[in-house]
Amino acid sequence: MKRVKSFRLGTRVWFFVWCLLCLGFGAYLTVHAQIAQPSPGAIGLCQAAVGAAPDVAPKFARGVKCGVLPSDELDEVSGIAASRKNPGVLWVHNDSGDSARVFAITPEGKLLGVYSLSGVEVRDCEDIAVGPGPKVGESYLYIGDIGDNNAARPMVFIYRVPEPTVSSSQETVRAQLADIEKITLKYEDGPRDAEVVMVDPQTGDLYIISKRTDRCKVYRVPSWEMKPGATVTMRSVAQLPWGWSTGGDISPDGREILVRGYANAALWKRPESGELWRAFESKQYVVPVEREQQGEAICFDAQGKGYYTTSEGKHAPIYYYARVSE
Repeated sequence: MKRVKSFRLGTRVWFFVWCLLCLGFGAYLTVHAQIAQPSPGAIGLCQAAVGAAPDVAPKFARGVKCGVLPSDELDEVSGIAASRKNPGVLWVHNDSGDSARVFAITPEGKLLGVYSLSGVEVRDCEDIAVGPGPKVGESYLYIGDIGDNNAARPMVFIYRVPEPTVSSSQETVRAQLADIEKITLKYEDGPRDAEVVMVDPQTGDLYIISKRTDRCKVYRVPSWEMKPGATVTMRSVAQLPWGWSTGGDISPDGREILVRGYANAALWKRPESGELWRAFESKQYVVPVEREQQGEAICFDAQGKGYYTTSEGKHAPIYYYARVSE
């Protein structure tokens, strides 16, 4: 009888131990299954990484000399822009000391025309841009009288004028431009020097970038605020990771921004959704510039397939940097 009771007791003990083991093993599997299972956020990140387009760096070839500035009158070229209206035409202008005029040239350096701004006096023109304006479908020149080496000008000016018709095969003409709008600007944080004027082709917004700081500031003027007769306040919206910018441009499709210094240049990509200026919150891509006497001018070509640079100095070279297939 004692042996039977002892056997039953032993059986119950072993059964109890077996149950505990089973419960423990089940708990182990549950915990480790939860640990091994990725969180919804991690799954989303993985899916986004798989589905996202790779960040492809834009590539451009080294500059090739395609021409030279054609005239002794072009001795301090500070700005350059590719015409959107006239194929094969570039617009350039001089720095301080010249009258209110712009020059039409070919990329090879042929002088096509000298166009004076009727009734306008300027102090220090530093850059030129091409972009949309008040009349839908019309292309406009934006000439920036924004130079201020001593940061003493309470107001600076943009002159906006419809882009004239120019043929890349014409002989040199001299003409007066009319229908000029004077846009008066001031900085929200006081006077400063600047050498970059850009116009967003998608929105018509104006951008000016300051110069004489370690990190240049980007200022924006919405298109609807650019009204002749009013003084418009420029608002700081971004900054560059470096200083001393001397020229800039926005690609014809509005998706890329070029800004240069005397010996450097960089490109930013516009976000897929959002304001143009938010591009400066993202990665910059260093692009080539050739060694120049005093390089202050840069612009995309009319198709965005490459860009041009040139410099101050008589008969300075014009360089073209072709986009390399990505």
